[in-house]
Amino acid sequence: MTNSLMRTGTCPARPPLLNRALLLRFVSMVGATVSFFLLLSSVPSHAGRGGAGLATGAMMLSTVLGELSGPRILRRYGNRGPLAAGLLLLGAPALALPLCPGPLWTAAVCLVRGLGFALTLVAGGALTAALIPARRRAEGLALVGVVGGVPSLVALPLGVWLTVHVGYAPVTTAAALAALATIPTVPALREPDTAKSGPLGDAADATGDQGQVADGEGRFTSAEGEAHGGAGHITDDGNALGGEAHAAGSGTRVRGRESEALGVFEALGAAGLRRPTAVFAATALAAGILVTFLPLAVPRGSAGVATAALLVQSGASTAARWAAGRYGDRRGSARLVVPGLLVSAAGMAALAAAAGPVAVLAGAAVFGTGFGIAQNATLAVMYSRVSRPSYGTVIALWNLAYDGGMGVGAAGFGLLTARTGYARGFALTAVLMLAALGPALRDRRPEQR
Repeated sequence: MTNSLMRTGTCPARPPLLNRALLLRFVSMVGATVSFFLLLSSVPSHAGRGGAGLATGAMMLSTVLGELSGPRILRRYGNRGPLAAGLLLLGAPALALPLCPGPLWTAAVCLVRGLGFALTLVAGGALTAALIPARRRAEGLALVGVVGGVPSLVALPLGVWLTVHVGYAPVTTAAALAALATIPTVPALREPDTAKSGPLGDAADATGDQGQVADGEGRFTSAEGEAHGGAGHITDDGNALGGEAHAAGSGTRVRGRESEALGVFEALGAAGLRRPTAVFAATALAAGILVTFLPLAVPRGSAGVATAALLVQSGASTAARWAAGRYGDRRGSARLVVPGLLVSAAGMAALAAAAGPVAVLAGAAVFGTGFGIAQNATLAVMYSRVSRPSYGTVIALWNLAYDGGMGVGAAGFGLLTARTGYARGFALTAVLMLAALGPALRDRRPEQR
C-alpha cells in the first residue's frame, strides 16, 4: 500500500521522446516537405502569369479536399498505406511536369500532387501523434514543427534558385525523388500496441503537476486522469470528452465508443475541438496576410527589410513552438491558447504602427512568437481530447484551419486594403483576431479546477 501511494504521489522519469519509429517517421516527413516546397514557387514561376494562379489553386484545392476525405480513408485503410500512397502521389507526378508546359497539364499534375500531400499530412500526422509518448506530446509536436519547418524554409527559396540556375527538369526530378525515396521507411512505422495498456492507451496526457502511475507495460496513466476516457466521443452537450474537459468532471453522458473515429464534420460539432480550431484559424488568417502582403507594405527599396522580417517571423515561430511544447508538457497546453492569440494580435498591431525597419522586425518577431505558441498549444489540446482512432481527424481539422485561414486571410485582405491601405488593414486584422477570444475563453471555463 505504501509503495502504491509513493508511486502515485511522485512523478517518475519521463519516457524518452525519440524512438526508432519516430526517427523513421521524420525521414518521410522531411521527404514530403522537401518535395512539396521545392516546387511550391518554382512551378508557378515556370508556368508564368497565365498558369501560376491555376497551378497553385489546383494544388491547394486538392489538398483541402484530401484533408476532408483523409479521416474516412484512414478509418478504412489505416495509416501506413495512405501515407505510402501519399508519398507516391506527391512524388511520381512531379516527373511528368516537364513533359508539357501547358497550364492545364500543369494544373492536372498539381491536382494529383495536392491529394498526395494531403494524405501525407493526415496519415503522417496520425502516425506521428501515435509514436510520440503521451506524457511528452506537446514537446514532441514542437520537435515535429522544427523537423518539418527547417526543410521548408530551405526548400522554398532553393527551388526557385535551382530552377533559374540549373533548370526546371532537374528540380522536378529532385522533388520526385525526395518523396519516393522515403516510401521504404513506411512499413517500419509500427504504432505502439494500445491493447496492452487498457482502454486509455496513449490518450492519457500529463498535466505536469499531477501524479503519474506507470503500469506493468511501462506506459503512464494519470492518477487523477486529466485525459481519462479517450475523447474520440462527443458528449450530449456537444463537447469533446477527454483531455482537460474530463478532468473538470463535466458529468455529461458519452455517446459512441472509444474505438470509433470521429469524422471531420462530427468533430466540428464538438465544442472541445471546434473552439481551439477557431482560435488557430484566426492566427493562421493573420499569418496568410503577413507572408503575402508584408513585402508589398514596406516602402519601395526596403525589400531586404521584408525578407528579414519574414525570416524573423519564421524563426520566432519555430522557437516559440518548441518553448510552448516544453511548457505544455509540464503545465498543460490549454493555458497557452489565449496567450498565443493575444501575442499574435499584438504583433499585427505592432506592424500597423511600425514606422521603421526595427519596428517591422520587432512586430514580425512578436507575431511569430504568438503564432508558434498557438500552433503548438491548439494542436496539443486537440490531440489530448481524442482517442487514437481520431488522430487523423484532428490533424485534418487543424490543417484545414491552417490552409483555409491563410487563404481567406490573403484574399480578404487584398480586398480590404484597396479601401483602407496596409497600416489600417493590419490594425483591423488585429482587432478581428480578438473575436477569437470568445471561444478561447469559453473553452477554458470547464477546465478551471
